[in-house]
Amino acid sequence: LAVVELRLGLEGEAAALAAVRRSDEELAAMRAAQRELADAIDQSGDTVTPDRRLHELIASATHNAHFVELTRGLGALMIPRTRVDTVSLAGDGRREYFLRLHAEHESVVNAIANRDPEAARAAIRTHLSNSRDRLRRARDRQAERTAEATPS
Repeated sequence: LAVVELRLGLEGEAAALAAVRRSDEELAAMRAAQRELADAIDQSGDTVTPDRRLHELIASATHNAHFVELTRGLGALMIPRTRVDTVSLAGDGRREYFLRLHAEHESVVNAIANRDPEAARAAIRTHLSNSRDRLRRARDRQAERTAEATPS
């Protein structure tokens, strides 16, 4: 949860800057990462790699090396589901979970494509706020399961 809080500030500004500074090539790379995520959803494949790539591409499109360094420095911490099974613990089916995630990403990429920094900032904040909520639900479900499995 602490990392998601950090990301809210960091990535909100990164998305806004990317909307203003991105090149057509950078936008094309973001769209390619989105297609990779969609393919991974359809094939029940690795969703972490294209998810993380998209966030790194947004940081890169700021044209500010510090955003890139901070984003890459977070590494696997960027994606909570690498440490917590948010997919099953969030209570949704796998496909529904990832389709919602994909739609959130699509809102961010569309705002960046439209060169709308305020919409990009708002879209990434919505995505990360939803991520925070999914993580909290997963944490609460895990605590419930642990309590149910623990004999009194």
